[in-house]
Amino acid sequence: MNNRSQKILPVIMPVMMAPKARPDDRFRLQRWHGFALVAVLITASIPAFAATDPARASMFEVLQRWMPLLLKGFVFNIIISISAMAIGTVAGAVLGLGQISLIAPVRKISWLITQFFRNAPWLVLLFFAMFLLPFELKIFGLTIPLPDWLKAMFGLSLPVMANVSEIVRGGVMSLPSGQWEAAESLAFSRQQTLWRIILPQCVKRMLPPWMNLYSILTMATVLASIVGVSEVMTLTGQALAAEGGRSDLLIPFYSFVLFLFFIYCYPIARWTVRLEKKFAVIT
Repeated sequence: MNNRSQKILPVIMPVMMAPKARPDDRFRLQRWHGFALVAVLITASIPAFAATDPARASMFEVLQRWMPLLLKGFVFNIIISISAMAIGTVAGAVLGLGQISLIAPVRKISWLITQFFRNAPWLVLLFFAMFLLPFELKIFGLTIPLPDWLKAMFGLSLPVMANVSEIVRGGVMSLPSGQWEAAESLAFSRQQTLWRIILPQCVKRMLPPWMNLYSILTMATVLASIVGVSEVMTLTGQALAAEGGRSDLLIPFYSFVLFLFFIYCYPIARWTVRLEKKFAVIT
């Protein structure tokens, strides 16, 4: 049989990982970004320089004096964000798996809970947790206090739970149906297929949106200042009040808070972009 008589059969190509692309220069942290940020902060602080009274401490001295307290408050913001993300991730994973359940009541209830908390304002959920949760719990004669920061952490974990639920559901549904059919042909149960085949492949796809959600949550932790939690925004207001309400300190202090969130969240955003390109798939 010669080569001309041979038939070329169509072949279904497997899902291939996309080649590593060069990071987009538009999102790369360049040297001029730092200079631009410093220039903006200096420009915004010009009124503070002009309004400084020689008899009072300069804004740099005041900011340096309060900086340890503000940094401690920012660390508290990070603790709240990590804790709320952990609680929301665990609850959201369970809720997301419930959305793909074969049991109709479980699937419908999981979908309803997800849509309710996913489309509710974060601030409303925060007030919901602050005012409806008790100040303390009594279990077997043991009194467990529930401070405001714990309630705020729980309130912020509710929208995280709903968004993680959608991330899990979308990650599972994004895989080709052939994965399920191939596992079924090998006599895998649904639970074995989910835990050994489907979810390990979904982790890479779910990681970038999960990290993006964490960045959003970190920036939303300042909402806790509205309900009296002593985080960086609350401490900034208290520091300004302790300085006699000097208007020339408003821009420097809040610019410093803005800078703290930027240097923490921007690397996470950059890492998210890299992971999206690394784990991109060609179907």
